Amino acid sequence: MVTTIPQTPNTPIQSVLIVGNYCHDVLLQGGAVVAETLGGAASFISNVLTGLSVSFHLTSKVGVDFKYPVNHDPIVVPTSKTTVFHAYFDQGYSENAHQDRVLKRVEVCDPINPSDLPDRKFDFGMAVGVGGEILPETLERMVEICDAVFVDIQALIRSFHENGTVKLVRLKESGFYHLLPRLKFLKASSDEALFMEVEEVRQWCCVVVTHGKDGCEVYWKDGEMKIAPFGANQIDPTGAGDSFLGGFVGGLVHGLVVPDAALVGNFFGSLTVAHIGLPKFDLRLLQRIKEEVQTRKVQGTCWLERRDDEVSFTKPAGHDEFHASLSSSKLVSAECRRDLPRSPGSVEHVIRPQYKGQQKFLLNSVYDKSN
Repeated sequence: MVTTIPQTPNTPIQSVLIVGNYCHDVLLQGGAVVAETLGGAASFISNVLTGLSVSFHLTSKVGVDFKYPVNHDPIVVPTSKTTVFHAYFDQGYSENAHQDRVLKRVEVCDPINPSDLPDRKFDFGMAVGVGGEILPETLERMVEICDAVFVDIQALIRSFHENGTVKLVRLKESGFYHLLPRLKFLKASSDEALFMEVEEVRQWCCVVVTHGKDGCEVYWKDGEMKIAPFGANQIDPTGAGDSFLGGFVGGLVHGLVVPDAALVGNFFGSLTVAHIGLPKFDLRLLQRIKEEVQTRKVQGTCWLERRDDEVSFTKPAGHDEFHASLSSSKLVSAECRRDLPRSPGSVEHVIRPQYKGQQKFLLNSVYDKSN
């Protein structure tokens, strides 16, 4: 099967619209706050797209209490507070929570309305809400102004108890189901995929299910495939799924076919878990990755060079070699860092988050907000 991915003539790096609120995340254990961080899928995705030199517009809302300086300013709502999530790591397991973690939304900012979106066309749109901020009519407007829309299922199926505890609802009951035929890709973690019928949804749009250290699976109407993972020394899995989606879309923007773009997604997911909080990518590594992606285009595997403007889901020749090249780039980058002169401040520089004032401490390996 093939799916059409649009292109804009004479535009080498195409425009992307990211829609989702920034958040304040608070991590608690034993009744005490152990970390406060910048949250929201938009922060991780924009970080990856910036690293891949992809231009984008970000539509996000925060309150006047928003405390993290960011490179893409959000809409500040003077009458609202920033969305805040509390993650409790010692309240056991529930049907709608990751093991050993209960997530609560304790403050909520205003939703993103259709009128908040830019009045212009985009090649790619990404609906990546985390706190219920994306409305059905907003997603419908995204479909109208974006040629290809990618959705993280958490933006559709999250609901909230009166006390703020996050729960998941069936996709058919979310109020978004009728829009599936108008989407290009729907991304879900393996846990979230239990709340939809993959066999049914894949008839309408491509489904990508992430499996953490085991890579991901891509489902389309006529088939499915597994995409290999990359090794990683996991420190903090926060945002791995968001970084996957950023890398996946970034690969498609650069002209890769779906299997190769999914490899780029897996690659950035593996980089993210090796950092504390929002990752600060090595600039030399990013340059090598962009060079590898350009090489794949030169080899004729990208949709930009196909006369019929279509992307095949079949793994192209050289896919395994592309995986090996990406893995090699990571190893070379790690070796270069080991060879650099070290000073007492060098370690601090490596782990310091991108956003000034952000505190993030390692809690444990079960914090996987969007895998």
